[in-house]
Amino acid sequence: MQSSAIAFSPSLSLSTTPRKLSARGFNPLPVLPPPQHRFSNGPALFASTRRVSPITCSLKQSGWISGPNPAVPEPESDGLVVRATAESAGAAETPGSKSFADTLVLGSLFGLWYLFNIYFNIYNKQVLKAFHYPMTVTLVQFAVGTVLVVFMWTFNLYKRPKISGGQLAAILPLALVHTLGNLFTNMSLGKVAVSFTHTIKAMEPFFSVVLSAMFLGEFPTPWVVSSLLPIVGGVALASMTESSFNWAGFWSAMASNLTNQSRNVLSKKFMVKKEESLDNITLFSIITIMSLFLMAPVAIFMEGVKFTPSHLQAAGLNVKQLYTRSLLAALCFHAYQQVSYMILQRVSPVTHSVGNCVKRVVVIVTSVLFFRTPVSPINSLGTGIALAGVFLYSRVKRIKPKPKTA
Repeated sequence: MQSSAIAFSPSLSLSTTPRKLSARGFNPLPVLPPPQHRFSNGPALFASTRRVSPITCSLKQSGWISGPNPAVPEPESDGLVVRATAESAGAAETPGSKSFADTLVLGSLFGLWYLFNIYFNIYNKQVLKAFHYPMTVTLVQFAVGTVLVVFMWTFNLYKRPKISGGQLAAILPLALVHTLGNLFTNMSLGKVAVSFTHTIKAMEPFFSVVLSAMFLGEFPTPWVVSSLLPIVGGVALASMTESSFNWAGFWSAMASNLTNQSRNVLSKKFMVKKEESLDNITLFSIITIMSLFLMAPVAIFMEGVKFTPSHLQAAGLNVKQLYTRSLLAALCFHAYQQVSYMILQRVSPVTHSVGNCVKRVVVIVTSVLFFRTPVSPINSLGTGIALAGVFLYSRVKRIKPKPKTA
């Protein structure tokens, strides 16, 4: 506090029981200044053995206390009895230690975000390679997520929201495009390599700019448009040289980009007022439950009930292994989404976008190494150009155009 006359640092261990200094164990003479600058309260000043170089004191105006006031008894303490400004060492250490703790927590969240995403893509790809029913796989992921949400709400691990009918009506379009986005992603992962799917999904900024201009009237700056060129060019170059390329996987990933970015546009357009009482994690939880009810009838009608042990055994699949990997993929899917929103609550959207770009790089590299995906130099170059464009987009997006003067 700037108005405080005495400032103590929380890092100084002050005893709760006052202790008197022994005269025999202390000799102030060797450390006192010359006689013309000696002060009568010298022993009280040098009572602490701590180093006090960061504390600055002034001899002007109030300065040091030249002597005890007989009308006011001095408190007995083994700490420092000085008049110091708020710029003391203690005041500087407190925000520093807090900043370090916040940085440590944020770094751990980013690590978990990447880790859950890596394992989701690996387990999900393994399931989809053996079990060619992406609708059923998507339904299982929404079902596991719904169970987790209900569990957290039931045991008050996260506050259960009170949702009105108007809010549900506004959330329904978001749940619909969220369902389609995850379905198209699983369809693409089942057809092409994980690395190629995520290379195509680097096109998300392109769809975001186009949809925002069409439905929100938010036209991009020249800097943003220029950053889209390497994204489009890099994806095109990677697609031309992709060994696992097929049109079904390509268009599924493109459809995933379109639906995911439509969700962002819809949330800006329709949830401005009705989302005021919902945080991101609560909104995602509600969308997950709604997606389950949207996906269930479609999956059963289109693919039938294919996830029973008898059907899997008849298909020659390892039931225990498939169930385990499906469960792990679903848990990682829900976990990385939750952690992503937790990070978004702590950082700016630009920082989150940069982190998402780095996450995509990590997923592509780890999937190539794990699945030993053949990658040509030109394919690697195209992927690198696309990801560099995404990073550039996340940086120039925050540049605001200068307001036109009349």
